[in-house]
Amino acid sequence: MIQRQKQIDFARIRKAIGYLSENYKSQPTLEQAAEHVNLSSYHFQRMFSNWAGISPKQFLKYINITHAKKLLKEDKASLLDTTYELGLSSTSRLHDLFIDIEGMTPGEYKNGGENLSINYSFVESPFGKTIVASTIKGICYIAFVNDEESSLKLLKNQYPNAEYQKHRDQMQQMQINLFLL
Repeated sequence: MIQRQKQIDFARIRKAIGYLSENYKSQPTLEQAAEHVNLSSYHFQRMFSNWAGISPKQFLKYINITHAKKLLKEDKASLLDTTYELGLSSTSRLHDLFIDIEGMTPGEYKNGGENLSINYSFVESPFGKTIVASTIKGICYIAFVNDEESSLKLLKNQYPNAEYQKHRDQMQQMQINLFLL
């Protein structure tokens, strides 16, 4: 009985992830996503967070940022076009999304970190050695490390126009403390 319920729950979450991924442009609400999988908003929120490790709203943010990054870098879209393409209500929503997840503005991201100072440090975590990088706006990069030199090179390739310094700042320390919980 318990195994059968887990299969049903897994299928619901998979269906919800598909729904959110396919409908990100319409920015579905919690209620819409819950209705799609025949659950109350309360139960859907709790179940999704348990299975995915993040809330449906945060998951939608990650979908949006992934598409926004592609539009800005690969497609060379403007901030306004990117905002429209994601279904966001204004460029300030795009700005907030980037600050929240990338630790920089969409313009700074699009320009490869131009005029941006990035601090980075290496830390041992329960999952292995990690590089953590931040701007004054927030964490902009976290990755597992095979070796420090190649990891730093990957970071610099992502933001080629930024200035870098090896320094553990307060933003990084807060993230490191989360790793160690």
